[in-house]
Amino acid sequence: MHIVHDSLAGTLESSDAVVRVSPLPTLEVTVVSTVEAQFGAQIRAVVAETLDALAVESGRVVVEDKGALDCTLRARVQAAVARACDEPLDWSAL
Repeated sequence: MHIVHDSLAGTLESSDAVVRVSPLPTLEVTVVSTVEAQFGAQIRAVVAETLDALAVESGRVVVEDKGALDCTLRARVQAAVARACDEPLDWSAL
């Protein structure tokens, strides 16, 4: 998928995350989390797996996590990417 717009998904409430996506020639992922010490590697893995499943090869992805579960992180990344692309999302691939 090709990111062409800035987009946002999620909230900064406890147990949620905000994912911001914007166009960039390369792929850049930044994670800021209140539970970075315990779950930083897992959060990065979930974000990377979700971006791979969506075939995102470029763009800036910023995740501000407030203790979200993996399923919430996946949903926020999917929603932000879907909003940032002009092409339809193939939900069956996820």
